[in-house]
Amino acid sequence: MKCQRCTSELRKVLVSVEGAKQKAISFQCPKCDYFEFEPISSKKVVEELKNTPLQIRQKVVKLSEGRLGIYFSKDIIRSINLKQGEEVYISIPDKKHLVMERKTVYGRK
Repeated sequence: MKCQRCTSELRKVLVSVEGAKQKAISFQCPKCDYFEFEPISSKKVVEELKNTPLQIRQKVVKLSEGRLGIYFSKDIIRSINLKQGEEVYISIPDKKHLVMERKTVYGRK
């Protein structure tokens, strides 16, 4: 495969994408930095990332004496359509996990 810019031979490179187990195939020019991704492997990586749960690092903050809390980022709020005033239920299955569940209220989940 030839580079579209300088006609050098392209190198096949496997590219790791953060959050994906699969690698995308890229063809890269060693001379002019041109690159292109192979469509099938790229699509597989994108599909894998779409099916990966949202994972965001949050800091625990002190709210008042004896109380800690976290703020939900706009990404979390948007991804689950969380509204102010909704009630959530927190379960603690073990010392490493918290599970937050929304109950259906007024026909919403």
